[in-house]
Amino acid sequence: MPVSKLRPTKRASAAIAAVMAMAVSIGGALFVTAPNGKQYPAAVVLAAEHIVKDWEGLHLTAYRDMVGIWTICYGETLGVKPGMRKTRAECEAMLYERLHRDFYLAIVKCAPQLAAAPISVQASMLSGSFNFGVGAWCRSTASRHIRVRAWRPACDAQTLFNRAGGRVVQGLVNRREMGDAQRLGEGELCVSGIK
Repeated sequence: MPVSKLRPTKRASAAIAAVMAMAVSIGGALFVTAPNGKQYPAAVVLAAEHIVKDWEGLHLTAYRDMVGIWTICYGETLGVKPGMRKTRAECEAMLYERLHRDFYLAIVKCAPQLAAAPISVQASMLSGSFNFGVGAWCRSTASRHIRVRAWRPACDAQTLFNRAGGRVVQGLVNRREMGDAQRLGEGELCVSGIK
């Protein structure tokens, strides 16, 4: 479970409020217009703007990540090759499309109850699956908690994904839990939206 106790924060509540202020209800679901002009579920925008971008950072040229995987933009690994270059606009469009199509829809498919979770829980689970993979998320204790609508235990369970290359990495502990001075943590965001 978490190294630190997960607790709601004002900065996470402000991030949730900012996205919700932009949200419109379409067929009962909340959508937000992203910077690329397209509409996405509010959880996708919350994850992209307040977790993923900050933790992944923007890299316009391909590089090898800490475990040797070629990466570009905001943590994109699909089809990335040495020497690849992208513009900021291409990176942003790629991030939103991949978060929505390949991650959000996939984790909602394996745990349909996620669609009924608070937006903060959805965004936190989405950020986690983007970082450590849909398959791992769908087999996780966090997803089992989501399936029974146990939101808080799901927030706690996702903190277990804090290793890279077989060792605990402090940056991943920070990302999964309470963040750091500049960035929100997934757990922090997750619990801040639970009533």
